[in-house]
Amino acid sequence: QVQLVESGGGLVQAGGSLRLSCAASGSIFSINAMGWYRQAPGKQREWVASITNGGSTNYADSVRGRFTISRDNAKNTVYLQMNSLKPEDTSVYYCYAIRNRSTYWGQGTQVTVST
Repeated sequence: QVQLVESGGGLVQAGGSLRLSCAASGSIFSINAMGWYRQAPGKQREWVASITNGGSTNYADSVRGRFTISRDNAKNTVYLQMNSLKPEDTSVYYCYAIRNRSTYWGQGTQVTVST
């Protein structure tokens, strides 16, 4: 089992920045990739970004150039640096980890971007 705990959400004005953190614990060896999804009220969950064990990153078109995903292997933590935030980025952000074909989820952290 893998446990994921997110932090760093909050309220920010449009154009501002936030950094989300996702700390992994438990059976963290053999985690293949980690990343973030988000879900706004009344909308489907949307993939945001991912980072592989080798450090390769991918981003959704809607956040490319504004968000940066990174990882600190010593701390077993993945980060999502979010810059130039827009009101449409308002969502609950969920961290996920893929290990041995199983997907594990965090509890989510709310990000609200005001106009």
